[in-house]
Amino acid sequence: MKKLYQKYLEHPIVCTDSRNITPGCLFFCLKGERFDGNQFAEQALQDGAGFVVTERTDLAGNPQMIVVGDVLETLQLLAAYHRQQLRIPVIGITGTNGKTTTKELTAAVLSEKFRTACTRGNFNNHIGVPLTLLSIRPEHEIAIVEMGANHPGEIADLCRIARPDHGLITNIGKAHIEGFGSVEEIIHTKKALYRSVMADHGTLFVNLNDAILQQGLDYEKVIYYAQGGEKRIASLAPYLEISLEHANVMTHLTGSYNVYNCLGAAAIGQFFGVTEEKVAHALSHYEPSNHRSQIDEIKGNTIISDYYNANPTSMEAALRNLAMLKAPHKLAILGDMLELGAISSQEHLHIIKLCQELCIEAFFVGANFAEHHPEHSFMNVEELNAALALHPVEGHLILVKGSNGMHLGQLSLL
Repeated sequence: MKKLYQKYLEHPIVCTDSRNITPGCLFFCLKGERFDGNQFAEQALQDGAGFVVTERTDLAGNPQMIVVGDVLETLQLLAAYHRQQLRIPVIGITGTNGKTTTKELTAAVLSEKFRTACTRGNFNNHIGVPLTLLSIRPEHEIAIVEMGANHPGEIADLCRIARPDHGLITNIGKAHIEGFGSVEEIIHTKKALYRSVMADHGTLFVNLNDAILQQGLDYEKVIYYAQGGEKRIASLAPYLEISLEHANVMTHLTGSYNVYNCLGAAAIGQFFGVTEEKVAHALSHYEPSNHRSQIDEIKGNTIISDYYNANPTSMEAALRNLAMLKAPHKLAILGDMLELGAISSQEHLHIIKLCQELCIEAFFVGANFAEHHPEHSFMNVEELNAALALHPVEGHLILVKGSNGMHLGQLSLL
């Protein structure tokens, strides 16, 4: 590993996509269900890679080919070794909902004082976490690593690679039940972040308003944050405005649920010495992207774009937020929530009933919703687009929410 690490230090740009080779990079030939990077090992060199890590023994004679038994395992081991050399704080963030937004907000806050490295987008799995670690440079002073999971044990695996000094779990809800099997297993898997940080005597940042996160937590080095007293929601019209101890912050986020993402980021920032004034500046200037809690004026409507992903917890929160907002005409366009396994039917029915309870007009996209509510249901986006062409919608406040696999980004009104 030391020899490979030396190659990494000489070629610190790590690539895994043969279509985007950076000259002089260290290219890892990863394999997936539908691709095998080993097929592009020679092409990667031709395109300018400095060295290629591959499983192809027939290329062992080429000094620029580093032949290993398992490319993914080698990537993870290299990242773990690099992590051991780092002498900067590493903050781990996970949770069912809000982890990417919280990570982005935390990065914005910490960047007011430190040269900050953080996960790009939601690159938070067994490949993304190693790549995040390997993107940390000598000039960085602090790092934030987002961790995601859809199967038991995955957060523990990521913690063994990233070794976070500090940790925050945004919340724990119903997502990826199909992979986890139960909510109890989700809780156990996510709380592996707590167990890892506690084993290394680090600091936890915990939402005091969340009973699940506090359950069984017997540890001294905890920084609690909560909504209440001076720290509260000041307004939701339509952007979230929050009060801190000595400042009001108008954000570019929508939804009361984002108050905890903001307060979590503020708690981490203040722990590391970022002043409240600079925390407020960072929170107020952060603009969401990737269709997470974005508000845009499009084609005569106000669109709340929140369709990067969805699960029962986040969809209910989004609907309740829509109900609280003031607008003469409201509409929810909701796509199926995927990977729910045995609870899928009951959870889709619950969302339909919630729309009725909140008096929210809704269009549903996907077979799961259609099973329970054939009226105003469409099997796919194309069917809904055809209906909207016949009956255009204008002057509405529209929530667009659903699992990424439902392709709601292809809606004609966006």
